Amino acid sequence: MSDSDFEKPINPEVRIGHVHLKVSNLERSLKFYCGVLGFEITQRYGKNAAFISAGGYHHHIGLNTWESEGGKSPANGTTGLYHVAILYPTRADLADALRRLIKYDIRLEGASNHGVSEALYIRDPDNIGVELYWDKPKEEWSFDNEGNLNMYTRPLDLENLLSEEI
Repeated sequence: MSDSDFEKPINPEVRIGHVHLKVSNLERSLKFYCGVLGFEITQRYGKNAAFISAGGYHHHIGLNTWESEGGKSPANGTTGLYHVAILYPTRADLADALRRLIKYDIRLEGASNHGVSEALYIRDPDNIGVELYWDKPKEEWSFDNEGNLNMYTRPLDLENLLSEEI
C-alpha cells in the first residue's frame, strides 16, 4: 500500500478529545493522575469509574474498573495502547510536571527532545505508558530540503528544563 492509496486527509481541525483507561484499582489511579499529575475529578460513577480533566473540561481521561478490577497489565509482546500522551501548553508547564514527578519519586523511563516537541516518559500504576510533552513553536521545527518534517530523538536536558519558571 502506498500513500496514494489513502483517501484525502480529514479536516485538519479534528482532534483526539479523551481517552478511557481500564485500570485495576480506581483509587490508586486517582492518586496518580490527580495527586501526582494534578488532574481534577469532574465526575464519579460509583466506585468503579471517574472522569478527570484539566481546566474544567468534561473529561480528558476516563478511568474505570468495569472489566479490569484487580486485573494485571498486558504482557510485553501483546497489542494495545503504547502510551497516552498528555500535551502541556508551555515548556514551563512541562517543567512543573517534572517537578511533580521528582517530588513523588516517579521514575522516568525516558526524556527526549524530538525536534518538534520535548517529552517525559513514565508508567502509571497499571504500567500504562504516559508521555508528558509540549510542542515547540512550529517556527522551530526542522524540515528537509523537500519540505518533509525532520523529527528525531535526542536526550532532553532535564536541568535546563527545570530552569523554566511558571
